[in-house]
Amino acid sequence: MSSPTGPASGLPVRMPRPRQPGRHRRPEPLAAPEGAPSLVLAVPGTPGTATRGLAEEVVSIARSELPGLDARIGYLDGDDTEFPTLQAVLTHAAEERTARYEQAKDAGLDVKQPDGPVAVVVPLLAGPDNSLLRQIRQAVMESRIAAELTDVLGPHPLLAEALHVRLSEAGLARADRARLFTVATAADGIILASVGGDEAVQAAGITGMLLAARLAVPVMAAALDQDGSIADVAEQLRTSGSQQLALAPYLIGPEIDPGLIEEAAKEVGCSAAEALGPYPAIGKLALAKYTSALGIAPQQPQGAPVR
Repeated sequence: MSSPTGPASGLPVRMPRPRQPGRHRRPEPLAAPEGAPSLVLAVPGTPGTATRGLAEEVVSIARSELPGLDARIGYLDGDDTEFPTLQAVLTHAAEERTARYEQAKDAGLDVKQPDGPVAVVVPLLAGPDNSLLRQIRQAVMESRIAAELTDVLGPHPLLAEALHVRLSEAGLARADRARLFTVATAADGIILASVGGDEAVQAAGITGMLLAARLAVPVMAAALDQDGSIADVAEQLRTSGSQQLALAPYLIGPEIDPGLIEEAAKEVGCSAAEALGPYPAIGKLALAKYTSALGIAPQQPQGAPVR
């Protein structure tokens, strides 16, 4: 029997396990440095309730991965009321940093005047879109705030994982190749739809190779914003033997009218998966861009192994 003060005499006592030394020791959890710049997610497209929900979920994932992170959302086509513009968000972040410094100085604290970037701006884009990236750069310049602009989120193995999940959710791919079950509607050829012209198609093609390795079916990238591109790729896939095609948007969502995806799928007679949306990988990749820009990233997020 046990007593109120511990186990009875002669019974084994469970001692706390000592921390493991050396390379097998778990790393200390990373936290945002004090006074670190804000992460500002630059959201393209016409803002709305769905777009805001998506963006808020992405920054929530980033905050959960890095405690203490100051993450904000700026809309390229915002209205500075319900949907703050990127310029307004950057200006507000700078004003808040200056106010914190002044308050600390007035309180008699020995504080260093803030320097370096006020924010790190991360475009909410899976691949390069020069038109949208020009708008983001212009907004940063017009804000006259010291801010660093990162690259887009892809290509990356985590985006191939996200595409796989979206296809499996739509019944267009098996969730796990290692399990012996079939999906009657599984596609035997994937059209990876991007926006941003030839450069975007090339970048999508890199992620497409990773997706092809996961699914063991051919994957080819095409441009939603180029006439005939989707149809041409569909014809190439069918000529090479693929009969049941699926369209996988290499898009997060807000950057394009969802009706274009439906029209493209209808044009080539195939089904389409949902856009990537707020898949957890999106938040992790946005954070990785931020921490890499600041030099505080221990490592890049890794994709799940191919099954």
